[in-house]
Amino acid sequence: MRKILLFLLAYSPLFVAAQPLQELVQAQMDHPALQGAWWGGIATYANDSQEELFSLKADTRFTPASTLKLLTTAAALEKLGPDHRFETQLYASALPDENGVLKGNIYVRGGGDMTLGSKRVNGSDTYAQVLKQWVRAIKEAGIKQINGSVYADVSLFEGPTIANKVNWENMGNYFAAPASALCFHDNLFSIHFKGELGHGQLVKVKDTTPQIPGVEIQSFVTADSKNKKDNAYVYAAPDQYNLKIFGSIPTTLTGFTIQAALPNPALFAVQALTEALAEEGVSVTEKPQVLQQAPDYSEMKLLDTHFSPALKDIIFIINKRSFNLYADMMLRQLAVADGQKGSIQNGLTSLSKFLREHNLAQENDTVLYDGSGLARDNMLTPRVLLNTLIFMIQSPHFGYYYRSLATPNDRGDLLVLRKFLKPSNRIDDVRIKGGTIDGVKALAGYVPDANGRFIAFVFMANNLATNKDESLWRLHENLIKKLMEQKITEE
Repeated sequence: MRKILLFLLAYSPLFVAAQPLQELVQAQMDHPALQGAWWGGIATYANDSQEELFSLKADTRFTPASTLKLLTTAAALEKLGPDHRFETQLYASALPDENGVLKGNIYVRGGGDMTLGSKRVNGSDTYAQVLKQWVRAIKEAGIKQINGSVYADVSLFEGPTIANKVNWENMGNYFAAPASALCFHDNLFSIHFKGELGHGQLVKVKDTTPQIPGVEIQSFVTADSKNKKDNAYVYAAPDQYNLKIFGSIPTTLTGFTIQAALPNPALFAVQALTEALAEEGVSVTEKPQVLQQAPDYSEMKLLDTHFSPALKDIIFIINKRSFNLYADMMLRQLAVADGQKGSIQNGLTSLSKFLREHNLAQENDTVLYDGSGLARDNMLTPRVLLNTLIFMIQSPHFGYYYRSLATPNDRGDLLVLRKFLKPSNRIDDVRIKGGTIDGVKALAGYVPDANGRFIAFVFMANNLATNKDESLWRLHENLIKKLMEQKITEE
């Protein structure tokens, strides 16, 4: 990778045959999927942003969907570094007496670790392993009984836990789970339905994993023998424990599972810890609670510090798996890195500052509401994405950024290029970040030309009549193939 990058940066093309590609792209605007919609994009050799291979509405604002994650992850790598780890600390308010009684409280101090209790990132511990570690630390401190409570301190973050432009249909589901300074188990839980083979019949909920205290679920979900995909949506807001599920799931004898957002992740974390302590014979006299204001830790006893995996491994999941929670948590961490509270607005201010400092965006190039792209009202120009891709090639952290992008061959990023035909054995050199929400399909990334030199590209389609039409992805695949056929020739 380093040899290729050094050669790429040192090479200065004398002539690029761009006009035929510009004409080809312009001709694609008559594609049936784009009727009534609009499309913009840009491609350039990554070492020379002045040599455009094509440009169409590159300075027009589009809804980016999940390609917005390219900005959030770039800023995180540059501001925090690839080896940064997030900490979660466990405190006791005092030492226990001679009988092992703690006359005080246990505090779990959230450090904004989005991976806490997750199996999603290499090197992270499951929630059962985290609970076991905390229980062991409490018992090793000699605590046999807690005459007090277990508190979740979420004071590192403030403000709404979900961006205010996320729609109602999404926010109760795992892919729109609320952010919290004390995340736990990816802030989600699984809902298991009973089997139902009768088309159109109501499907009942069997149970959940894990069990969430206080949650009540009403299912209005029906079985659909004509569809093999999950089309069930959980309707609930943050802190709402009465969940309603509408839609359909496939007919099945053995049952079906969907994932929902935890109503209050931090509360669930300390509820689970309280229960785990009870199972080990450590009683807690008061109910677990959540704190919005931090207590004074200066006189407390630190029992345990849990570290997240390295940021480079978290970035891998954000981009390749397009995981919204981690991206929106990372946005808040940008604010924390700037010495501010981890709110959505502070995070957006930090991201905007990063884009301006590195000349990646001008003042009116972006209108942003989150760090994941889930909000349909996000807007940015294709050139902002392109500038970021080019900027990252020059970063010492480029290798981590590049590897976090999906290839047409892997199962990452929703398989947006799943029908991509292999051009000899070069398919793994195509690295992309896709984005799809209602009426939006976007794609950005890197591709090698016929001589192996990097091209950065951005394709963005908005106001599509339907997202079910896969033909637009085929158009994008064809454009990528044309980019791979490009050659730089000397005059």
